[in-house]
Amino acid sequence: MLRLDGLEIRQGEFSLSADWALEDGAVCAVMGPSGGGKSTLLATIAGFLAPSAGRVVWDGRDLTPIAPAGRPISILFQDNNLFPHLTVERNLALGLDPRGRLDAARRHAIGAVLERVGLTGMAARKPAALSGGQQSRAALARVLLMDRALVLLDEPFAALGPGLRAEMLDLAREVLAGEGRTVLMVSHAPEDATRIASHIVLVDAGRAAPPQAAGPLLADPPPALRAYLGR
Repeated sequence: MLRLDGLEIRQGEFSLSADWALEDGAVCAVMGPSGGGKSTLLATIAGFLAPSAGRVVWDGRDLTPIAPAGRPISILFQDNNLFPHLTVERNLALGLDPRGRLDAARRHAIGAVLERVGLTGMAARKPAALSGGQQSRAALARVLLMDRALVLLDEPFAALGPGLRAEMLDLAREVLAGEGRTVLMVSHAPEDATRIASHIVLVDAGRAAPPQAAGPLLADPPPALRAYLGR
């Protein structure tokens, strides 16, 4: 279980608070107005930003003093974080070893996960030789290889067209949440939340509200969410 225990984030005049828990295996969309702090919340959970107060707790373990690399968390950004000078295989190897070292077992694991995300035979290609959708699949494959219990998605598919974005959301839900991982996904699109999320956290007016069931919340949104959705 992810627990944000009295979390306070302050950066200059910006502040954001969160005090809630999210059950294991949930797929939670993080929604709200631009500039409200959605990405900041994920960066704090991941350990890239230090909170001003409170704790980030995973399964009873306080992660707050632990560096990002030591947390049971993987994060996927919008730009996919693929190194352009490395092949797909070498990019994925970084998910298994910080130096990207390869041996027969790692090559086998990479080949298996590439097959799973629909990139069989593309291990030797560099990112520039892949389409946008294929780059997203490669980045998702690296998250799978890291095999962390908590996955943070910071709009990784936002640049894709509607059809391809829906395809990637379906794939992410299948290969991430389908294996029991907990997923937090920043999203601006209610249709994305409807497609993938079991819960929604609304970030607005300096507060990340506790997760609520996605279906009922979108069917009858509170005033803040209604204003954001333009209803």
